[in-house]
Amino acid sequence: MKYRKLGITDLNVSVVGVGTWQFGGEWGKDFKQEEVNLILDKANEVGINIIDTAECYGDHLSEELIGRYLQQTHREDWIVATKFGHQFHDHLNRTNHWSAEEVQQQLEDSLKALRTDYIDLYQFHSGDDEAFDDDELWTMLDKQVQAGKIRHLGISIGSNDNLHQTERATEVNAGAIQVVYNRLDRVPEKRVFPSCEKQNLGVLARVPLASGFLSGKYKPGATFTENDVRYSHDQQKLREQLQLVENIKQQEVPEGVDMAQWALAWCLQHPAVSTVIPGCKNVEQVERNAKAAELDMVKDNHPHAVTNI
Repeated sequence: MKYRKLGITDLNVSVVGVGTWQFGGEWGKDFKQEEVNLILDKANEVGINIIDTAECYGDHLSEELIGRYLQQTHREDWIVATKFGHQFHDHLNRTNHWSAEEVQQQLEDSLKALRTDYIDLYQFHSGDDEAFDDDELWTMLDKQVQAGKIRHLGISIGSNDNLHQTERATEVNAGAIQVVYNRLDRVPEKRVFPSCEKQNLGVLARVPLASGFLSGKYKPGATFTENDVRYSHDQQKLREQLQLVENIKQQEVPEGVDMAQWALAWCLQHPAVSTVIPGCKNVEQVERNAKAAELDMVKDNHPHAVTNI
């Protein structure tokens, strides 16, 4: 495993992390505690140290599964990133809750679910600019940082080209940006990444496998059930995307290289990216994802590389 400093924070993150939206039950599978324990045990074994979750991956369900695991291990071994701003109701159904008072309650609920006294990275979760520009919200969050309940603030931007929130990151004392970035979606390279580099912000690349399309598992003609986030009523668009993935596999992925590992390493080549946070459904996927750090594409001379940890 390789590690990088997360921007201006004091967090040294593994270049591959664990994304946990799937633990909330919206990826066509319900997870048992034993399965989560095995996944996180394997992550720890291969050197992964960052877990990314959110309040609305289930109604704090993902956080609760992680929290039960953390309770029986060494909390200090992990960098726990979670988010705020939404209330889960049912499958892909959430409402927004952005007031300082509501977010403070969300923070307490997340701390309780995670069974921890502090959150390493607490992220504004895909809100609009009006919600973001609430000074009262950020004043409250700064007080929580001072109280030790939050180590660092971050922003998980909803739009891959949200320059407004990215540009204001330093102003609101956020040290990291989370954004969708993968071989199928390179929008952040245009404006968001240059702003991150200018401010020395850490970057968490979410959906690095394009919701599994870049895993190498799905071929043209693949279908998804309605309870899967990849399900689309636009079947023509789905067919086109699957064909594009097949073209990338044939033309860009070196022979003998696992496509998922290549896709993760592809993201990590960009000098702005600190870590990728792919989801995983089992121990084998964790192990396979971690091996992306070993590919030659992931250079040791990255501007935020950490040589000793």
